[in-house]
Amino acid sequence: MDLNTTTLQSANVGFSAAFARGLGSAASMMASVATIVPSTTKTQEYGWLGKAPRFREWVGDRIINAMAKHGYALTNRSFENTIGVDRDDFEDDNLGVYAPLFEELGSAAATFPDELVFALLKLGWTTKCYDGQFFFDTDHPVIGEDGQTVGSVANTDGGAGTPWFLMDVSRPLKPLIYQDRKKFNKLVRMDKEDDANVFNRKEFQYGSDGRCQVGFGFWQQAWGSKQTLDAAHYEAGRVALGSMKGDHGRPLGIVPRLLVVPPSLEGAANAIVKSVLVNGGESNKWAGTAEVLVVPWLA
Repeated sequence: MDLNTTTLQSANVGFSAAFARGLGSAASMMASVATIVPSTTKTQEYGWLGKAPRFREWVGDRIINAMAKHGYALTNRSFENTIGVDRDDFEDDNLGVYAPLFEELGSAAATFPDELVFALLKLGWTTKCYDGQFFFDTDHPVIGEDGQTVGSVANTDGGAGTPWFLMDVSRPLKPLIYQDRKKFNKLVRMDKEDDANVFNRKEFQYGSDGRCQVGFGFWQQAWGSKQTLDAAHYEAGRVALGSMKGDHGRPLGIVPRLLVVPPSLEGAANAIVKSVLVNGGESNKWAGTAEVLVVPWLA
């Protein structure tokens, strides 16, 4: 194959088409547990996480719900993924072997946010959220009904086994945040004969890049456990989340409807919330109380 503008453009069209196929065919899961927040700056502030508005009887002047100054901010990071194509493969008309690779690049671009979100979820016991505590912790500070006392509230029961998670994802802000600054949806190229990579290494380069960050939303909407996933621990998580209160004793109305598990706990999760009968014929009181989300990135 002669290398010229036409052949290079034709190759780019083919590579871009394969990238687009991969981008469109991949199934992303992170939107089930994370709110996608568009970002227009390097760092996004989330000070408002510490102030959930509450209605009150209007007596006297209004009480303004100002943003709490928790200083929780997410700074976007840059990521890239690049493929090199040897010039010899152009000259030998051997570009067909690259189609699956570019399709996989598109798939990776679509699911990379999942990798980030669920990797952060696994680190919830050692990564801080807006109130300065670890996201999954036993001593989140909450102001009591008297407006003075500060109590400690747990959204985990600890353990040392495989992590699983129970969540309320029905709110405008979900338990996790995916901050989207620049999408991973374009294939860019360096394929001119006088590009340094081609001149020095006879390598045409194609890649995708983006900018984003992940973080935690309201800890009150998620229960993390490393205890055995069974009916007793599932019930403990549901009761704890359903009983959550905000500052000043305000019930939050949390209803956990999503059970998030790695592949190794899929059977246990289905037995709890999908089996109609248990223990040889008894009715299962937890059947249908939650959807099961099996996440390979939690393996």
